[in-house]
Amino acid sequence: MKFLKGHGTENDFVILPDPDGELDVTADLVAAICDRRAGLGADGVLRVVRTKLSPEVVEQAGQAEWFMDYRNSDGSMAEMCGNGARVFARYLVDAGLAAPGEFGIATRGGVRGVRVEAEGDVSVDMGLPIVLGESVTTVAGQEYVGLHIDLGNPHLACAIGEPVVQLDLSHQPGFDPGVFPNGVNIELFNPVGPRRALMRVFERGVGETRSCGTGTVATAVAAAHQAGESTGEWIVEVPGGRVTVTLDGRTSFLKGPAVIIASGELTLAE
Repeated sequence: MKFLKGHGTENDFVILPDPDGELDVTADLVAAICDRRAGLGADGVLRVVRTKLSPEVVEQAGQAEWFMDYRNSDGSMAEMCGNGARVFARYLVDAGLAAPGEFGIATRGGVRGVRVEAEGDVSVDMGLPIVLGESVTTVAGQEYVGLHIDLGNPHLACAIGEPVVQLDLSHQPGFDPGVFPNGVNIELFNPVGPRRALMRVFERGVGETRSCGTGTVATAVAAAHQAGESTGEWIVEVPGGRVTVTLDGRTSFLKGPAVIIASGELTLAE
């Protein structure tokens, strides 16, 4: 099985090229691939398949040739992944499957427009963030209030007083299952200056990751809300690096690096 490995601000992914939809990508296979001791190790898997061959998104085929079939490291499916979309788009350009510039990719959260610079960052149109109210999470015995934000997947972005670097995210944070019946991505952040925030994230189906693209957008939305703003450009710093989030009132854009670091043939022992 051919694979590639890439990352966006150290949110890392195994890419499985499957243009004709021939691979049987089970939850167990994904979990085995993502295992950091017995597998390749990754936060998730990006299967690259033609949209027209993917029944769950075939209606998007007229707008996007390629479907980003994203799986969390536990094998569960996810609607959207911002960093994954940047890595996916970088792969398409590097592999000659798309030209540098602007094009669409199909996701379970809808078609996402991307812009790939030949040598440089990748931007993704993340869609209009929808603020659905407040909810709470419990982290290491401490309760935090945050904004429930829908970016095609669910987020709870919480501004906190203590430094995020001191938080213990080794265990699953608590949340209200009545509000988040399918789980939630939880962001905890410190505003650190005008339109700037430090963030850590606990991703559903994964655990803490070095970065989360949709999570950085949710953080920018929550930070802007706290500052009494709704638009503007925000810098979000994560353990894996830095991204830029632009809010314009109609949609949101995520811009940052995306690199392919390895390729090879994968054989998993029975």
